[in-house]
Amino acid sequence: MTTHFPPSQIAGAGIGLRSQHYQDILTHNPPVHWFEILSDNYLAPGGQPLHYLEKIRQNYPITLHGVGMSLGASDPLDLEYLARLKRLAKRIEPAHISDHLAWISIKGHFLNDLVPLPYTEAVMEHVAQRILQAQEFLGQRLLIENPSSYITFKESAMPEWAFIQGIIDKTDCNLLLDVNNIYVSATNHGFDPIDYLDAIPAERVKEIHLAGYEKRKDYLFDTHGYQIHPPVWQLYQTALKRFGAVPTLIEWDTNIPAFEILMAEADKANAQIKKVS
Repeated sequence: MTTHFPPSQIAGAGIGLRSQHYQDILTHNPPVHWFEILSDNYLAPGGQPLHYLEKIRQNYPITLHGVGMSLGASDPLDLEYLARLKRLAKRIEPAHISDHLAWISIKGHFLNDLVPLPYTEAVMEHVAQRILQAQEFLGQRLLIENPSSYITFKESAMPEWAFIQGIIDKTDCNLLLDVNNIYVSATNHGFDPIDYLDAIPAERVKEIHLAGYEKRKDYLFDTHGYQIHPPVWQLYQTALKRFGAVPTLIEWDTNIPAFEILMAEADKANAQIKKVS
């Protein structure tokens, strides 16, 4: 396909592309730096979503963010899924391909959630081998996103940030650092989110996610359905001071608002990015 932007051109704040906003984007050409798609919604060889995506791609850089690799599962990697993802990447020429440090499938049955992992050496080796296989199949380095979590495992032998460092060492992957997820998990489990940020290798953080959580009775729930809360903005400022002007996505997946609200959140992120540029 012919595009106006090379795959590597991604900077500033981006917005998650949702079908409710296709026509607004094409009609008004808003000043968004880039869009991120949920790649699993565009894996069919045709159809309306792909039609709109190709039109939008002509004017904006795109990143692919998926939930379907199930990198932490014990099932074999789904090579047909990876083949469809590779075809989409060839067609769209994304800046990045990312997925989650989690699992979603067992014995061919898929869950509707991203399930966390116990942080042990054995699980680290298992996940690392799957990431290596996926990277070799796709022909590029992946971005792996840290989870939000509500439980911990007795078997865990290390904190999440040490597990992530081990994954990086074994696979040479990069990170999609979700600052909201760090804040949610830190609140739920009682660790200091600054310790998490300090342990992450700065040169590996290629994208940041920001989103809104829901405050429940005795824990935070990562719904991606609200504006970004003040403590997450504060943690984001700390992250930018450590990692620099990392491209940042406004992620909003439920109760999707008018595009102007997403633009206002992106403008806030851009203002913070400019302070460290």
